[in-house]
Amino acid sequence: MIPFVDAHIHLWDLERLRYPWLTPPFADDGPNGSVEAIARTYLPADYRREMARWNVAGAVHVDAGAHPGDALRETEWLDGLADAEGLPDAIIAFAALDAPELDSFLAAQARHPRVRGIRHIVNWHPDPRRSYTQRDVTRDAAWQKGFARLADHGLSFDLQCYPGQMTALAELFARHPDIPVIVNHAGMAVLDDPDSFADWRRGLAALAACPQVSVKLSGFGFARRDATPAFVRDTVRTVIDLFGTDRAMFASDLPTDRLFGTIDAQMDACHAAVADFGEEDRRALFGRNADRIYRLGLGC
Repeated sequence: MIPFVDAHIHLWDLERLRYPWLTPPFADDGPNGSVEAIARTYLPADYRREMARWNVAGAVHVDAGAHPGDALRETEWLDGLADAEGLPDAIIAFAALDAPELDSFLAAQARHPRVRGIRHIVNWHPDPRRSYTQRDVTRDAAWQKGFARLADHGLSFDLQCYPGQMTALAELFARHPDIPVIVNHAGMAVLDDPDSFADWRRGLAALAACPQVSVKLSGFGFARRDATPAFVRDTVRTVIDLFGTDRAMFASDLPTDRLFGTIDAQMDACHAAVADFGEEDRRALFGRNADRIYRLGLGC
């Protein structure tokens, strides 16, 4: 089987760090519905057990929503896990890009050699039930200035936003071509919005026009909780049509994506979506692109 470099996983220890979103009470009215089903400690052995079928060659850990006050502790804990367990191979750490002491915080994160970039979730939507944030922070001068600081620390940016934010963000990214940006979860279409597909495609096209922007093929359930193989295929093919096979990469988003179905069903759908591609393209999508973009050095 083609090696899989998983471009987006989460690990957490609920006894060690604070995770407000994984703490009761749980409700079904938030952006992701209830997360009670995954609110338990999840470690490399749990991940490897779930991914036993898929020839995992490496994995990138993306900030798992720990309390902001625990962000550096999360990085330190992950480094220790990697030393002991061989996973993760790289870390995308948390930093609030509009924080007043951002430079010193980025420097502290970047001192950890496995840290490759930063994620600051910025999903904003006019419907408060959809929003992760109270306002669109990406419009703030402080946030934009903070984004620009990533270059000085050699850090990339993992972008989790909604389609309505993409066009303005593409303009910002075009001014900073030296900062690699990786779009999370296929751009998180909001399918109950008017003209949702057109907005999603238009936003992704604007981002794809920036050559330093790539995209992860994951999180299909964020757009449609009952994501079918046909929906996965349509999403994958649309994204690849915009970004090509050299700027897209598959990811599991475990354990979060288990909210929407089994990982084996998701991976089967992903493989089926590109089954007619040549082997070199499939190797790129399932491993080589993540290896290159996240600077893992795995040689997949």
